[in-house]
Amino acid sequence: MAAFNIPPPSTTTTTFSSLPSSYCHSNIIRTNYFNNDYNNNKKFSRGFHFSLFSSQTNPSSSSSSKTKRELSKMPTHFSKSGSEHSWIQDGSMNRNSTSSNKGMQGPLHSVFPSTPALVSSVEDLFEFICSGPLISKLGLTSEMIAESIDKWISYGLQLCRLFQLNELYLTVPQKARFYHYYIPVFVWCEDKISKHVTQFKDSEDIPPLVIGFSAPQGCGKTTLVFALDYLFKVTGRKSAMLSIDDFYLTAEGQAKLREASPGNALLEFRGNAGSHDLPFSIETLSALNKLTKEGMKMRLPRYDKSAYSGRGDRADPSTWPEVEGPLTVRKS
Repeated sequence: MAAFNIPPPSTTTTTFSSLPSSYCHSNIIRTNYFNNDYNNNKKFSRGFHFSLFSSQTNPSSSSSSKTKRELSKMPTHFSKSGSEHSWIQDGSMNRNSTSSNKGMQGPLHSVFPSTPALVSSVEDLFEFICSGPLISKLGLTSEMIAESIDKWISYGLQLCRLFQLNELYLTVPQKARFYHYYIPVFVWCEDKISKHVTQFKDSEDIPPLVIGFSAPQGCGKTTLVFALDYLFKVTGRKSAMLSIDDFYLTAEGQAKLREASPGNALLEFRGNAGSHDLPFSIETLSALNKLTKEGMKMRLPRYDKSAYSGRGDRADPSTWPEVEGPLTVRKS
């Protein structure tokens, strides 16, 4: 997915985040979602640092005594209707509560892997989160994380469901992908949305906040936005997802561009400046900006890169996904 950086309408508030190009060299981006290497991951390493930037600090080493006291009061797991949470020190499984029934001894869920679960205490998870390279860069502090650690755990579980991973068996790179990358960016987005909303009076329609992500090809922008879109949905926010790729010229438009610029290799195929339909993109953004009331709907354009033997064409409008207002955020 290419970066989306088309000037929005004047009434739209835009927050543009440029992700460091070093992400494309990071294991966070290259990690296979379904990596099953469980070796040497019995618990989080307290001194763990994921090297994305040339200089890093370990927030956990400077955590205040207040933060430590707050964490010490936390349970080692959170429960709902008796279901144990994954961030527990004890890796044992639930057993039959009727001790007299000897025929039901052993784990209730035999489908679980036989390998010991790679779980950790809440405090270990807290320190792992604080060691992430984005924490200080996004304005987050260890105190803020300690106060909302239950949300971080919940977001992690949601992402495990989205990517079909067992939260008990996440590898260190997978944990880093979630707790050092996706969730910190999501928390940052939530903060920007809250500040955006406060700029309007109760009687005013609130236009969606536009958040753009720019990074080199292959850095994982598409997957990041996919994860953010899911987290917005499960937390009750409506969002729309667009890419600059969705605004490439149609196949017919690309053919006309090539004919008008014979010998220009840069315009032979889509991708470079000049191969996008800017008026269409501005029209789409303007329409999304007005999606502020219940019942208002519109379709989001999509591009089919496989059409015409890979030259591409705009997808049939009947296949475009539909979004309904009021939108909270637009991501691209």
